[in-house]
Amino acid sequence: MAVENVTKEIQEISINMFLYISEILGRFVVNADGDAVGKLTDLKVWLGELFPKVSSLAVKKRREKSLFELDWEEVQSINTTAIRLKPAAEEKLKPLQVGNDEILLRDELLDKQVVDTFGAKIERVNDIHLLIVNKDLRVVHVDYGPRGILRRLGWLRAVDYLTNWLFAYQFEEKMISWKYVQPLLSDPVKRNLKLNVTARKIHEIHPSDLADIIEELDRVNRSSIFRALDLQTAALTLEEVEDPKLQVSLIESASAEQASDILEEMAPDEATDLLADLPREKKERLIRTMEKPSREAVEELLKFKEGTAGSIMTKDFLAVSKDKTIGDATEDFRKTTYPMESVAYIYVTDKDNHLVGVSTLRHLLTCDKNTPLKKLMNTHLVKVGPQDDIEDVAELFKKYKFMSLPVVDQNNILKGIITLKDIMPTHFEE
Repeated sequence: MAVENVTKEIQEISINMFLYISEILGRFVVNADGDAVGKLTDLKVWLGELFPKVSSLAVKKRREKSLFELDWEEVQSINTTAIRLKPAAEEKLKPLQVGNDEILLRDELLDKQVVDTFGAKIERVNDIHLLIVNKDLRVVHVDYGPRGILRRLGWLRAVDYLTNWLFAYQFEEKMISWKYVQPLLSDPVKRNLKLNVTARKIHEIHPSDLADIIEELDRVNRSSIFRALDLQTAALTLEEVEDPKLQVSLIESASAEQASDILEEMAPDEATDLLADLPREKKERLIRTMEKPSREAVEELLKFKEGTAGSIMTKDFLAVSKDKTIGDATEDFRKTTYPMESVAYIYVTDKDNHLVGVSTLRHLLTCDKNTPLKKLMNTHLVKVGPQDDIEDVAELFKKYKFMSLPVVDQNNILKGIITLKDIMPTHFEE
């Protein structure tokens, strides 16, 4: 059946041209003679490029329940009224299939949530901005503003006219470049897919922002994005999640091997807090699969009663023998991978690991490298025991304004430290 009343001239695909997916969905797909082949229901894209190209059209034929696809190369011209095919293209229609590195834009993006990796926030996709360039149709932006909704409803022109007439104003465009978009796929086959360059960019978002993003998502999408993170980013993000129940949910969504690796990447005290909230069987299984150094650190911390200094201390600290020089301590500092708050102070010990003094980063930076640590260390120490009440520890932080406090046993052997970050969540919220 020929498509009649095509009032707009169909443009040849030879020049650059912007359009929105809402403007072409539902349009007739016609053959070279102008006869209707079907209607466009979706666009399939391959996710292997910065701005992914449309690989094929998803077409609904009359009286057919299933969808068919046709390679984009078979399109002769396109506008908002019809999509014209090249001669004999109709014969190349085939049943629609979507691979692991492909998505359907309408089905998997429209009205779905995406992560804006540039703004570190969640947005809802109201429309998709496309560009024809060099005869390819590429995804360039997602529209998350009210104009996208109005465009899909067919009200945009009327609303623009009305708001311009009444207020000399119209709704602004709100777009995110595709290079900053991380789609959230609920399909289990695609859940772990490194979608494109944007997926590799997501680790650049600060863990605190990633934690906020994850907290906004539903359970399925939380799992999807968390499992797409590399181990270090996942560990840092998990430490920033404030809700213990959500932490447990996320770690349980990972495989046993991945969960164990993430726990090893976390600060021992953070990992211990998380493990303490897991069911006993799950907790013991994860501990058994951890590497020996991490396992021993966690097992030691788990021995301490909740609410004591030992229960929140970390084993990540820098301890240097009093017989070493500033240069030796500097070299040890360079080699450490501990977070900065754990190495704000350098704890000085004797040969039996007794705590005898403390030095600072300032000493490492400003003093002669041949100077023995014992000549510069401060021997007037404020320290706590593993069984000390957290409330008492908090009071010491308030009084002395320290970045961290050493934890020693009854024999003055250094067992760990408590950082300001460790004590803040429950005692310095204000």
